[in-house]
Amino acid sequence: MEFYNQDIISAKQFDREKVEKFIKLAKKIEANKEKYSTLLKGKVMAALFFEPSTRTRLSFESAFSYLGGKVIGFSSAGSSSVKKGETLADTIRTVANYADIIVIRHSKEGAAKLAQQFSDVPIINAGNGSQEHPTQGLLDCLAIHDLKGTLDGLNVGLIGDLKYGRTVHSLAHLLSNFNSNLYFISPDLLQMQYRVKDSLRLKNNNFKETTQFKETLPLLDVIYMTRIQKERFGDLEEYDKVKNAFILTPKEMKLVKDDAIILHPLPRVNEISPEIDSDPRAKYFEQTYHGLMMRKALLASILLKEIE
Repeated sequence: MEFYNQDIISAKQFDREKVEKFIKLAKKIEANKEKYSTLLKGKVMAALFFEPSTRTRLSFESAFSYLGGKVIGFSSAGSSSVKKGETLADTIRTVANYADIIVIRHSKEGAAKLAQQFSDVPIINAGNGSQEHPTQGLLDCLAIHDLKGTLDGLNVGLIGDLKYGRTVHSLAHLLSNFNSNLYFISPDLLQMQYRVKDSLRLKNNNFKETTQFKETLPLLDVIYMTRIQKERFGDLEEYDKVKNAFILTPKEMKLVKDDAIILHPLPRVNEISPEIDSDPRAKYFEQTYHGLMMRKALLASILLKEIE
């Protein structure tokens, strides 16, 4: 396997061919659950979550368990020796002796890259600060491909917190490998980071920035909502200015194409009204299952030289 014994730190590691291979492998494993139920027997995954998580942590742990492996780790920095003052480097050096692979989430940008420097086993970035969340981007690509049948020729709207939202950073990088039209829809205060836009420009990728939410909705095939992340704001007055900037309600849904899909990395706060959950275009809970599928494929690819 191309990713055998490799780290996954950034979505920029993936070109079109690699994304398509992982989509294919995720569907293959899903279609043969019994066959692959002992694929990672005898392997141990360490899940080190220094920052709160529900879907990412549990889907990684479930994926590893479904493939026959065992899981160790912690779900908060407070339950580790970090509370006693241990450095991240020392934590990684230690845990690398106990596991075959380490999945890490951390509030600091660059944490995954730092962990990579001190680990003798592969590192998977499960979200670091406001930088990236590559496996979320990959599962989003799987969900879009599964639900729309392609990643090409789509109008994809990334909406909400594009400055601090690490999921949209990774998804933008991944979709730049395909012939999709990206719409970055956000308040001026939360525009997509320049490092992401510069990367897309180098690849001559089509993207448009706008603050016009309702006006752009009718154009979109994929509506990717995100929450405004209060925890990323140093100034709560700034947060209050944008917290209710874009809210998808039944009224806005009248503007949305009949065959469009609504995605969200979750958790949501108020940016998608609960009334929309029953709309057939709402796919965000279905999207979470694609996380289990994709993470099975990623873990197997990193830990095995080949998968029959």
